[in-house]
Amino acid sequence: MKTPGILTSKILWIALAVTAIAVGGLSLLWLMHDRSNPDVLRLYGNVDIREVELSFRQPGRMVSMALDEGDAVIAGTVMARLDAEPYRQKQAAAQAELRAAEADLDKLRSGNRPQEIAQAQERVSQTQAAFREAERNFNRQNTLLKSGTSSQRTVDAARATHDQTAADLASAKAALSLAKDGFRSEDIAAGVARVAVAEAALAQARIALTDTELVAPSNGTVIARVREPGSMVASNTPVYTLSLRDPVYVRAYVSESGLGRIAPGAPVRVQTDSPDKVYHGQVGFISPRAEFTPKTVETTDLRTDLVYRLRLVITDADEGLRQGMPVTVDVDTAQTDDKRAQGK
Repeated sequence: MKTPGILTSKILWIALAVTAIAVGGLSLLWLMHDRSNPDVLRLYGNVDIREVELSFRQPGRMVSMALDEGDAVIAGTVMARLDAEPYRQKQAAAQAELRAAEADLDKLRSGNRPQEIAQAQERVSQTQAAFREAERNFNRQNTLLKSGTSSQRTVDAARATHDQTAADLASAKAALSLAKDGFRSEDIAAGVARVAVAEAALAQARIALTDTELVAPSNGTVIARVREPGSMVASNTPVYTLSLRDPVYVRAYVSESGLGRIAPGAPVRVQTDSPDKVYHGQVGFISPRAEFTPKTVETTDLRTDLVYRLRLVITDADEGLRQGMPVTVDVDTAQTDDKRAQGK
């Protein structure tokens, strides 16, 4: 007598077999329908998922790496960090240089202090007194020379002192005028330029400090971890390789005879070797240049036929589509034909 467990197992196996036959039959009918449907163009291609090699713009020592191969990444996630202390010090130095340049510019715009102007005025007064004394002595020596009580050498010395004090007075008056007028406009313009240079240096230092963090540019999956914490990395040295989650493309090829049946925007259905999933998308790009069929593409035509490359954009891609996976593409050519008919 058969036990209930054995009966249950047989019933389960029979149900699975019936289901498999039904699915296979439906798939066969679908394939036969597509092959016989004149509005469907069947193509073959491969999944094309873009990859990005991520690296730092700045050199330094790696201190941490947050992700490993196979980890999913969300855009904006910090994936790795460099030692930021040298860049913090450079930023502090740039900030100090900017403050010094701003202080110099403020001094140029404010002009001389009242004390400095008063000092220049006092210098004028002193040189005026010295000039008046030298002038009186020179006149006196001239008078004495006429009466014979002074020599020509004494008069010449008095004249030299008179001329020297006159020059000192002119110099003191010019210095007073400069002190009152303040700094030249050219000096102020140079000060403004020095501030701009300091601001640019500070902005560069801030960018360099920000660049010590490696941020994911978009959603994706880590497929390679190239460096490890403690490594010294140069700028532009790859640290991670990221496979982008979106967009997902299919690279397919169409023969010249089928080229006129498709157009950008035409809807497509994409199927992998797994028959339980059908993806949808549209034709996004048709190459204007003919080429020989790549050996990686499997079609029923001869490989020496000229074909045109297509890029198909998949709108409902998921993890079932992997880089390089061969796929079968069915292009709905009815819309292309309708547009051509409307154009006529």
